[in-house]
Amino acid sequence: MIGFGAEPDGVICSRAGCRAAADWRIEWRNPKIHTGDRVKTWTACEDHVDFLEAFLEARSFPLERMRLAPAVGS
Repeated sequence: MIGFGAEPDGVICSRAGCRAAADWRIEWRNPKIHTGDRVKTWTACEDHVDFLEAFLEARSFPLERMRLAPAVGS
């Protein structure tokens, strides 16, 4: 979550409590409530990408994992 008026330094991991830079993008949807054109996105660091993906797979949510492009200047 971003505070009022604050800009993030970069993309951070979506895992609760993690503030690490994200390396991965996980696009997913809940087919029970989302139509095929509605996709949600989580971002993940190397430490949490498998955890977040397993969470979604355990619920049989369709997903796709993609590596994020490196930040400019990295």
